[in-house]
Amino acid sequence: MQKAILNTDGSGYWSRTATQVTVTDLQIGYVNAERDFGELCVYFNTQDWDCNKLGLIYTDRLWLKELGEYLDSLGLPGTDVSYSEQGMQGDDYVSLDVGADFITAWDLKFAVKN
Repeated sequence: MQKAILNTDGSGYWSRTATQVTVTDLQIGYVNAERDFGELCVYFNTQDWDCNKLGLIYTDRLWLKELGEYLDSLGLPGTDVSYSEQGMQGDDYVSLDVGADFITAWDLKFAVKN
């Protein structure tokens, strides 16, 4: 996976910081049996974003918009991604809900066998 730099604009409920954040990895953390709902974990460089000092990226509108564009550039439907709940956020990743379209595209891109 190619790294990406996504921007926050400080519009989130948990942080007012506007800065660049380097995405280091994407991983599917969970997919239900029907394969129509799952969790995407977007890992970031903790030197760019320290949750203890800056809060959570969670709910930042610009970051989610740019993530969608980045996913689209990878052939993954960025419109099928939304923030999961606050309690699922990590210190080094943003947790997002994904739907069937995203999971299908992910499976095809990464040759996942069901």
